Amino acid sequence: MIVWLNGTHGAGKTTTSALLPALLPDSRVFDAEKVGETLMDITPGLPATDNFQHWPPWRPLVVETARRVLDYTGGTLVVPMTVLVEQYWREISTGLAQHAIPVRHFVLHADQGTLRGRIEGDTVLGPSPFRLAYLQPYAEAARTWLHDAAEVVDTTHLTPAQAAVQIAEAVKS
Repeated sequence: MIVWLNGTHGAGKTTTSALLPALLPDSRVFDAEKVGETLMDITPGLPATDNFQHWPPWRPLVVETARRVLDYTGGTLVVPMTVLVEQYWREISTGLAQHAIPVRHFVLHADQGTLRGRIEGDTVLGPSPFRLAYLQPYAEAARTWLHDAAEVVDTTHLTPAQAAVQIAEAVKS
């Protein structure tokens, strides 16, 4: 099974995903961003883009990597990855379904003010114009398709530990 944690920057995906293996037996975290980083390392580089998700190989490589890891390890993969383009989510979820891999898709949500405050106050990554630029696309995706395609966990007033418990309980039920 895959537990996909979607949502924009500042919602708590990375922190929450790190807590889930202790709550979900036989689970591990797969950071699909590493697939994008691998594509970014190709030289000479792939066509210029502001987001590696726009490269057509990224989506099937995420599916194939997840499939291969699950074939090897079994259990559950927790994937903390923002996907705001509906077509991209459909490609990934359809690809996983073609391999009979069940997906629990969660969106970690917080209101825009909370997200902005978390990004601007991030002591690890620091304030990030890149991360802030995704607030509006997230709001649009949430309004038009994303919240309908997932189980929404509002993290505005939750700690990552509380969000992790809520997700783990949903997955186990």
